Amino acid sequence: MAAKARVQSNKIKHHYSVGFYIWTVVKYFSLVFFSFSAVLPLVSCVITAFKTDAEYKSTNVMTPPVSWFNFSNFAKAFTTANMGNAFKNSVIVLIFVLLGSILVGTQLAYVLNRFKFPGNGLIRNLFTFAALLPGIAMQVAVYEIMTNLHFVNTLYGYIIMMMGTDVISIYIFIQYFENLPTSLDESAIIDGASYFTIYRKILLPLLKPAIVTVCILKGAGTYNEYYCAQLYLQDKQTLGTVATSLYTFTGPLGNQYNMICAGVIISFIPALILFIVCQKQIYNGIAAGAVKG
Repeated sequence: MAAKARVQSNKIKHHYSVGFYIWTVVKYFSLVFFSFSAVLPLVSCVITAFKTDAEYKSTNVMTPPVSWFNFSNFAKAFTTANMGNAFKNSVIVLIFVLLGSILVGTQLAYVLNRFKFPGNGLIRNLFTFAALLPGIAMQVAVYEIMTNLHFVNTLYGYIIMMMGTDVISIYIFIQYFENLPTSLDESAIIDGASYFTIYRKILLPLLKPAIVTVCILKGAGTYNEYYCAQLYLQDKQTLGTVATSLYTFTGPLGNQYNMICAGVIISFIPALILFIVCQKQIYNGIAAGAVKG
């Protein structure tokens, strides 16, 4: 009986080890495959950005350029697409959209979480319903509203519109508020603090992880936003953003992909520098926000 049990145990261990090795191979193969799939477009973009027009037309996208020191595409892309002005507009939009979204989102989340009033649940459900609707389906109504308010082709109108399409950020702040004890509010009220003082001096500093998370999500979406910027900022020479400036190299007779790739790399560099400089705060904010949320 003991020998039979040992044989059965060895068979189980053998099957387990075979299954373990198969799962390990599948796991690492999938990691390598998806990593390669994610990096390949970026590598292709870098290679294409250094090619001349003749090289791009006569070689495939993965053929290295003759010279890696050909920066003429970058200079031409920056000047032709007026990317200096585009960067200025994108920074202005980004700063005001983030400030407005954080102030409006945190205050609205504070009211919905801390105060119970008739219609509180209805407002939350309406936000959920709005988040489920595709943004493209509502553009006819939004465009009509923007036109009636004379917000089309104005930078401030575009900023206000981008601030008002931030349902996900509001839910992030609401979730984080639910993990902050109400005893903080009660103690401050006993000491004579007003509701706005409680929000500004006590609760808002505690929302730093959630604010960092919202800044990452909202900032990336605003910086890369193309459709609404193309639709509402119609004067591309003065109101163009980084995303719409690359449209300069597209046309009915063909697209200059080497210039587009050069412009993509130029637009990518500021975000990369910001990430490298602030990666510690970004990682800490996302991790703390995930635990608290």
